[in-house]
Amino acid sequence: MNKIKNRKTRIVKEILLIAAGITSACFGLKSFLLPSHFIDGGVTGISLLISTLTGIKLSYLIIIINIPFVILGYKQIGTAFAIKTAVAITALSLALILLPFQSITHDKLLIAFFGGFFLGGGIGLAMRGGCVIDGTEVLALYISRNSILTVGNIILILNIIIFAVAAYFLNIETALYAILTYLSASSTVDFIVNGLEQYTGVTIISEKFEEIKAYIITDMKRGVTIYKGEGGYVEKKDISILYTVLTKLEMSKLQSMINHIDSDAFVIQQQIADLKGGVVKKQTVIH
Repeated sequence: MNKIKNRKTRIVKEILLIAAGITSACFGLKSFLLPSHFIDGGVTGISLLISTLTGIKLSYLIIIINIPFVILGYKQIGTAFAIKTAVAITALSLALILLPFQSITHDKLLIAFFGGFFLGGGIGLAMRGGCVIDGTEVLALYISRNSILTVGNIILILNIIIFAVAAYFLNIETALYAILTYLSASSTVDFIVNGLEQYTGVTIISEKFEEIKAYIITDMKRGVTIYKGEGGYVEKKDISILYTVLTKLEMSKLQSMINHIDSDAFVIQQQIADLKGGVVKKQTVIH
């Protein structure tokens, strides 16, 4: 029964995330980018560019251009992903026709920023729901598996090509605003996909590890993992290595206390995109 309930809850959550993503992306396109003939990066940017150059409706282009990426997603990721992506892209196309969003502003800077913000928010929410409404990442994943390039390299190269074409066929100013739109959209996608809270993994090596451990557990209410290691710099000796995960807002508090307890402590910080379970997540939910 619990498994069925959890599955239903997960499905409802995914549907709500995808629906919110489609609405946000549609708002960004209809209220900001489309009225001023602005473009973005990725597959959506290609669709916007072709629509601007040819006059073909964006709602049609989004479906047509994304078909190869849906097929690629089916081969690379799976059937469920491909089905959800196909449905989401079709829903976005219909939303562009049916939802009565109006132009908000004619200020080019606001259009570039908020158009990218809402479009990126839509893409990020859809990804949280288990699909994509822009096939760039699917293409980049496929190419990266068959070349020495990383996913990030491929997305960057693809967008450089899009912006260069925009500069040539439209004008340089439009291409420059498109870069701003892309930066706004990609930052929003990262923010949503990587979690509303940014986590930092902290590794601490200190002779006063017991005091630091007690502070993290007692005062910060966070979990700590202790690794046993061996120092190898000057003399070999057994050491205890602390590892904990905190939100970025808590890092300054911990750093201050570590400096107070042991100013010579060796501290490594690593950004964590997202995590599941553990004391950090539990504490976050409680608060």
